[in-house]
Amino acid sequence: DWSSDVCSSDLGTEGHYDYGARAGIWRIARIVDAAGVPATLAATATALELNPPVAEWMRDRGHDLLGHGWRWIPPWRLGEDEERAHLARAVETYERVCGLRPLGWNSPYSASAATRRLLVEEGGFLYDSDDYSDELPFWTRVADRDHLVVPYTLDANDARFSTPNGFGTAADFTTYVCDAFDALYREGATTPRILNVGLHCRLIGRPGRIDGLRRVLEHIGRHDGVWVTRRVDIARHWIAEHPPA
Repeated sequence: DWSSDVCSSDLGTEGHYDYGARAGIWRIARIVDAAGVPATLAATATALELNPPVAEWMRDRGHDLLGHGWRWIPPWRLGEDEERAHLARAVETYERVCGLRPLGWNSPYSASAATRRLLVEEGGFLYDSDDYSDELPFWTRVADRDHLVVPYTLDANDARFSTPNGFGTAADFTTYVCDAFDALYREGATTPRILNVGLHCRLIGRPGRIDGLRRVLEHIGRHDGVWVTRRVDIARHWIAEHPPA
Protein backbone atom coordinates (compact mmCIF):
# COMPACT_ATOMS: atom_id res chain seq x y z
CA ASP A 1 0.00 0.00 0.00
CA TRP A 2 2.89 2.40 0.60
CA SER A 3 4.00 2.60 -3.00
CA SER A 4 3.61 0.88 -6.32
CA ASP A 5 6.64 -1.34 -5.76
CA VAL A 6 5.47 -2.49 -2.32
CA CYS A 7 1.88 -2.96 -3.39
CA SER A 8 2.86 -5.06 -6.39
CA SER A 9 4.76 -7.44 -4.12
CA ASP A 10 1.96 -7.72 -1.51
CA LEU A 11 -0.92 -9.30 -3.38
CA GLY A 12 -2.86 -9.94 -0.19
CA THR A 13 -2.99 -6.26 0.70
CA GLU A 14 -3.72 -5.36 -2.89
CA GLY A 15 -6.69 -7.73 -2.82
CA HIS A 16 -8.19 -5.97 0.20
CA TYR A 17 -7.99 -2.64 -1.60
CA ASP A 18 -9.44 -4.15 -4.77
CA TYR A 19 -12.38 -5.41 -2.71
CA GLY A 20 -13.12 -1.85 -1.66
CA ALA A 21 -12.97 -0.63 -5.26
CA ARG A 22 -15.14 -3.49 -6.59
CA ALA A 23 -17.73 -4.11 -3.88
CA GLY A 24 -17.35 -1.87 -0.83
CA ILE A 25 -17.65 1.49 -2.58
CA TRP A 26 -21.03 0.60 -4.04
CA ARG A 27 -22.47 -0.43 -0.67
CA ILE A 28 -21.43 2.96 0.69
CA ALA A 29 -22.82 4.68 -2.41
CA ARG A 30 -26.23 3.03 -1.99
CA ILE A 31 -26.44 3.95 1.69
CA VAL A 32 -25.34 7.56 1.16
CA ASP A 33 -27.56 8.15 -1.84
CA ALA A 34 -30.58 6.53 -0.18
CA ALA A 35 -30.13 8.86 2.79
CA GLY A 36 -29.88 11.83 0.44
CA VAL A 37 -26.68 13.15 2.01
CA PRO A 38 -23.55 14.39 0.23
CA ALA A 39 -20.15 12.85 0.82
CA THR A 40 -16.53 13.84 0.36
CA LEU A 41 -14.37 11.30 -1.43
CA ALA A 42 -10.67 11.14 -0.68
CA ALA A 43 -9.16 9.04 -3.42
CA THR A 44 -5.80 9.01 -5.11
CA ALA A 45 -5.82 10.28 -8.66
CA THR A 46 -4.70 6.93 -10.05
CA ALA A 47 -7.44 5.11 -8.12
CA LEU A 48 -10.11 7.16 -9.89
CA GLU A 49 -8.29 6.85 -13.20
CA LEU A 50 -8.45 3.06 -12.85
CA ASN A 51 -12.09 3.08 -11.71
CA PRO A 52 -14.03 5.52 -13.93
CA PRO A 53 -17.50 4.46 -12.65
CA VAL A 54 -16.63 5.80 -9.20
CA ALA A 55 -15.49 9.11 -10.67
CA GLU A 56 -18.72 9.25 -12.69
CA TRP A 57 -20.87 8.52 -9.62
CA MET A 58 -19.09 11.19 -7.61
CA ARG A 59 -19.52 13.79 -10.32
CA ASP A 60 -23.13 12.94 -11.20
CA ARG A 61 -24.30 12.88 -7.58
CA GLY A 62 -22.54 16.11 -6.69
CA HIS A 63 -20.22 14.56 -4.13
CA ASP A 64 -17.01 16.34 -3.19
CA LEU A 65 -13.48 15.44 -4.29
CA LEU A 66 -10.72 15.64 -1.69
CA GLY A 67 -7.23 15.35 -3.16
CA HIS A 68 -5.43 12.33 -1.73
CA GLY A 69 -2.23 12.12 -3.72
CA TRP A 70 -1.27 11.02 -7.19
CA ARG A 71 -0.53 7.52 -5.89
CA TRP A 72 -0.69 6.16 -2.35
CA ILE A 73 2.81 7.29 -1.40
CA PRO A 74 3.28 9.25 1.84
CA PRO A 75 4.66 12.70 0.98
CA TRP A 76 7.29 12.46 3.70
CA ARG A 77 8.93 9.69 1.69
CA LEU A 78 9.48 12.10 -1.20
CA GLY A 79 11.92 14.91 -1.76
CA GLU A 80 10.36 18.35 -2.10
CA ASP A 81 10.75 18.55 -5.88
CA GLU A 82 9.29 15.06 -6.26
CA GLU A 83 6.37 15.91 -3.99
CA ARG A 84 5.70 19.06 -6.02
CA ALA A 85 5.70 16.99 -9.22
CA HIS A 86 3.34 14.40 -7.69
CA LEU A 87 0.98 17.18 -6.62
CA ALA A 88 0.89 18.66 -10.13
CA ARG A 89 0.38 15.25 -11.69
CA ALA A 90 -2.45 14.50 -9.26
CA VAL A 91 -4.29 17.72 -10.11
CA GLU A 92 -3.88 17.07 -13.83
CA THR A 93 -5.19 13.52 -13.48
CA TYR A 94 -8.19 14.57 -11.40
CA GLU A 95 -9.14 17.23 -13.94
CA ARG A 96 -8.81 14.81 -16.83
CA VAL A 97 -10.64 11.89 -15.19
CA CYS A 98 -13.25 13.70 -13.10
CA GLY A 99 -13.75 16.92 -15.01
CA LEU A 100 -12.91 18.92 -11.89
CA ARG A 101 -9.99 19.62 -9.60
CA PRO A 102 -9.88 19.09 -5.83
CA LEU A 103 -10.26 22.19 -3.67
CA GLY A 104 -9.07 20.38 -0.55
CA TRP A 105 -6.21 18.04 0.22
CA ASN A 106 -5.60 15.15 2.63
CA SER A 107 -2.21 13.52 2.23
CA PRO A 108 -1.89 9.74 2.00
CA TYR A 109 -1.08 8.63 5.53
CA SER A 110 0.57 11.89 6.63
CA ALA A 111 1.85 15.17 5.23
CA SER A 112 5.49 16.17 4.93
CA ALA A 113 7.00 19.31 6.38
CA ALA A 114 6.66 20.90 2.92
CA THR A 115 3.15 19.75 1.97
CA ARG A 116 1.13 22.73 3.20
CA ARG A 117 3.56 25.19 1.65
CA LEU A 118 3.37 23.33 -1.68
CA LEU A 119 -0.44 23.45 -1.59
CA VAL A 120 -0.34 27.21 -1.08
CA GLU A 121 2.26 27.51 -3.82
CA GLU A 122 0.02 25.56 -6.24
CA GLY A 123 -2.67 28.14 -5.62
CA GLY A 124 -5.87 26.22 -6.32
CA PHE A 125 -6.71 24.83 -2.89
CA LEU A 126 -9.16 26.37 -0.42
CA TYR A 127 -8.03 24.20 2.49
CA ASP A 128 -6.25 21.08 3.63
CA SER A 129 -7.24 18.38 6.11
CA ASP A 130 -3.76 17.28 7.17
CA ASP A 131 -4.46 17.97 10.83
CA TYR A 132 -5.89 16.21 13.87
CA SER A 133 -5.40 18.92 16.48
CA ASP A 134 -8.91 20.41 16.63
CA GLU A 135 -12.57 19.80 15.78
CA LEU A 136 -13.33 23.15 14.16
CA PRO A 137 -11.58 24.73 11.15
CA PHE A 138 -8.87 27.25 11.83
CA TRP A 139 -6.55 29.62 9.95
CA THR A 140 -2.79 29.37 9.80
CA ARG A 141 -0.09 31.41 8.08
CA VAL A 142 1.83 29.71 5.28
CA ALA A 143 4.38 31.55 3.16
CA ASP A 144 2.90 34.91 4.27
CA ARG A 145 -0.59 33.84 3.26
CA ASP A 146 -3.67 32.86 5.28
CA HIS A 147 -4.50 29.21 4.77
CA LEU A 148 -7.54 27.31 6.06
CA VAL A 149 -7.32 23.95 7.80
CA VAL A 150 -10.40 21.72 8.13
CA PRO A 151 -9.23 19.02 10.57
CA TYR A 152 -9.75 15.30 10.11
CA THR A 153 -10.22 12.62 12.76
CA LEU A 154 -9.16 9.06 13.43
CA ASP A 155 -11.58 8.25 16.26
CA ALA A 156 -15.02 8.35 14.58
CA ASN A 157 -13.39 6.42 11.79
CA ASP A 158 -13.88 2.90 10.48
CA ALA A 159 -10.09 2.51 10.41
CA ARG A 160 -10.59 1.30 13.96
CA PHE A 161 -11.94 -1.96 12.54
CA SER A 162 -8.33 -2.75 11.67
CA THR A 163 -6.67 -1.68 14.94
CA PRO A 164 -6.16 -3.68 18.15
CA ASN A 165 -8.98 -3.04 20.62
CA GLY A 166 -10.86 -1.10 17.95
CA PHE A 167 -14.30 -1.78 16.49
CA GLY A 168 -15.31 -5.43 16.37
CA THR A 169 -18.83 -5.18 15.00
CA ALA A 170 -21.09 -2.79 13.13
CA ALA A 171 -22.78 -2.06 16.47
CA ASP A 172 -19.45 -0.87 17.92
CA PHE A 173 -19.10 1.62 15.08
CA THR A 174 -22.70 2.80 15.43
CA THR A 175 -22.48 3.23 19.19
CA TYR A 176 -19.25 5.20 19.10
CA VAL A 177 -20.22 7.54 16.27
CA CYS A 178 -23.72 8.12 17.63
CA ASP A 179 -22.32 8.83 21.10
CA ALA A 180 -19.93 11.37 19.57
CA PHE A 181 -22.79 12.94 17.64
CA ASP A 182 -25.01 13.16 20.72
CA ALA A 183 -22.29 14.89 22.76
CA LEU A 184 -21.60 17.41 20.01
CA TYR A 185 -25.33 17.95 19.41
CA ARG A 186 -25.78 18.93 23.07
CA GLU A 187 -22.80 21.28 22.89
CA GLY A 188 -24.14 22.65 19.62
CA ALA A 189 -27.06 24.22 21.44
CA THR A 190 -24.70 27.07 22.34
CA THR A 191 -21.62 26.58 20.15
CA PRO A 192 -21.66 25.03 16.66
CA ARG A 193 -19.73 21.77 16.41
CA ILE A 194 -18.43 19.54 13.62
CA LEU A 195 -18.35 15.74 13.58
CA ASN A 196 -16.01 14.12 11.07
CA VAL A 197 -16.85 10.52 10.17
CA GLY A 198 -14.07 8.73 8.27
CA LEU A 199 -14.98 5.80 6.02
CA HIS A 200 -12.96 3.39 3.89
CA CYS A 201 -14.69 1.30 1.25
CA ARG A 202 -12.57 -1.77 2.04
CA LEU A 203 -13.60 -1.56 5.74
CA ILE A 204 -17.14 -0.26 6.31
CA GLY A 205 -18.05 -1.66 2.88
CA ARG A 206 -18.07 -5.23 4.20
CA PRO A 207 -21.55 -6.77 4.53
CA GLY A 208 -21.12 -7.32 8.27
CA ARG A 209 -20.27 -3.65 8.85
CA ILE A 210 -22.28 -1.57 6.39
CA ASP A 211 -25.41 -1.43 8.54
CA GLY A 212 -23.36 0.46 11.10
CA LEU A 213 -23.21 3.36 8.66
CA ARG A 214 -26.91 3.07 7.81
CA ARG A 215 -27.86 3.25 11.50
CA VAL A 216 -25.59 6.27 12.05
CA LEU A 217 -27.28 8.18 9.22
CA GLU A 218 -30.73 7.21 10.48
CA HIS A 219 -29.83 8.46 13.96
CA ILE A 220 -28.51 11.78 12.64
CA GLY A 221 -31.60 12.17 10.46
CA ARG A 222 -33.87 12.12 13.51
CA HIS A 223 -32.37 15.39 14.79
CA ASP A 224 -33.25 18.92 13.73
CA GLY A 225 -30.75 21.64 12.92
CA VAL A 226 -28.01 19.34 11.61
CA TRP A 227 -26.12 20.21 8.43
CA VAL A 228 -24.79 17.06 6.76
CA THR A 229 -22.51 18.45 4.10
CA ARG A 230 -19.28 18.22 2.15
CA ARG A 231 -15.91 19.36 3.40
CA VAL A 232 -15.65 21.98 0.66
CA ASP A 233 -18.95 23.49 1.85
CA ILE A 234 -17.60 23.69 5.40
CA ALA A 235 -14.50 25.42 4.04
CA ARG A 236 -16.53 27.91 2.02
CA HIS A 237 -18.77 28.64 4.99
CA TRP A 238 -15.76 29.25 7.22
CA ILE A 239 -14.12 31.52 4.68
CA ALA A 240 -17.32 33.56 4.36
CA GLU A 241 -18.34 33.70 8.04
CA HIS A 242 -15.02 33.46 9.88
CA PRO A 243 -12.34 35.12 7.74
CA PRO A 244 -8.83 35.38 9.13
CA ALA A 245 -8.46 38.03 11.80
